[in-house]
Amino acid sequence: MTTAIRPQPTLVASWFHALADETRINIVEMLSHKERCVCELEQVLDIAQSRLSFHIKVLKDAGLIADRKEGRWVFYGLQRETLDQIAAYTKSVKPGKHAGSCAVACCD
Repeated sequence: MTTAIRPQPTLVASWFHALADETRINIVEMLSHKERCVCELEQVLDIAQSRLSFHIKVLKDAGLIADRKEGRWVFYGLQRETLDQIAAYTKSVKPGKHAGSCAVACCD
């Protein structure tokens, strides 16, 4: 039986911090259809470019999105691997599952 490597708590916190904002959730949902450029995100979300840049940085820092340059355009897309890690993590902390270290005294 293969044991999955548990992500560090700081990484898990960065995922959930990035997803704890309505605008960032909207960005993720838009990118779930296809990759998009900033101008398209800005227009659909109706927010200022500077504010959008902040949200994109949070999502990039958490590993949820990546960018790809094509000429003078930058396109953003979801990072499937990170989303798979988040799904695996949330599945591992369901009731009845052992969620991690026993150092916290859950299994003494």
